[in-house]
Amino acid sequence: MVELGDEKVIYAFGADVEPVLTVSSGETVRIRTKDCFGNQVRTAADVLDEIDWDRINPATGPIFVEGAQPGGALKVQIDAIELDDQTASCTGEGEGVCGDRFDAWSTKLCAIEGDRLVWDAGLSIPLAPMIGVIGVAPAGEPVNCGTPGSHGGNMDNTAIGAGATLYFPVAVPGALFGLGDMHAVMGDGEVSVSGAEVAGWATVTLTALPELAVPNPLIETATHFGIIASAETLDAAADLAVHQMVDLLAAGTGRGADELVMLLSLVADVRVCQMVDPEKTVRFMVPKYVLEGIGFSLPA
Repeated sequence: MVELGDEKVIYAFGADVEPVLTVSSGETVRIRTKDCFGNQVRTAADVLDEIDWDRINPATGPIFVEGAQPGGALKVQIDAIELDDQTASCTGEGEGVCGDRFDAWSTKLCAIEGDRLVWDAGLSIPLAPMIGVIGVAPAGEPVNCGTPGSHGGNMDNTAIGAGATLYFPVAVPGALFGLGDMHAVMGDGEVSVSGAEVAGWATVTLTALPELAVPNPLIETATHFGIIASAETLDAAADLAVHQMVDLLAAGTGRGADELVMLLSLVADVRVCQMVDPEKTVRFMVPKYVLEGIGFSLPA
């Protein structure tokens, strides 16, 4: 296993960014990440109005994966997430869902003790480590790390934790993979515009699947399989995710769209990932027992 420190980060996923590491298909990499603030909020004296906003949402990378080709997919297994011992959260004027209620920034630092985040003397929260920014280079113009899209990016999907596997559509040779913006815990929606932001390490296994074409990032957990879609509104993102899942299942099973839509209406769920970024993100999740029952095979 190779390690990659956080000395080399990107602030946009782009085809022309020079890779900082090249790995073979199937190789495991342990990656150090900064938090979404670029590690600039460490004490109560660190005021958000005074940080360098050009250093927000860094992703460590990019990593060139041998064998990853445009038109194929990159399989990313999340093997482990290790967190530092302090988090930072924020909200402020014009930020998040309730930004209309504030006229200044607020921040809160929390300690991690064991498997819990200490909110205050009366409340601690179970950890649920996840990766907020993860993806590959898109075709065309670069996309800043704060914006999600079909390439991945700032999806802020709480299902992207240890044990999950993602499949990204590859648009450039080598995929140019990167990740960052980890959270110790975050609610679906990320309504304040932040989770419990934290630096740490993510261990991932990167595998090129040049024969697999996917329209948007796919996600597999122990119990579910889904598609992640981002659009200008939650309605548009949900509509896109459902349509693409129906197409995916129809192509994989030969069953009619009418049967699949009726089935998905019984067993599947649209879930909000985040509703605060320039593009909003949802995931459409289907239980794996249902896929097995209709003869759909997950990507290898």
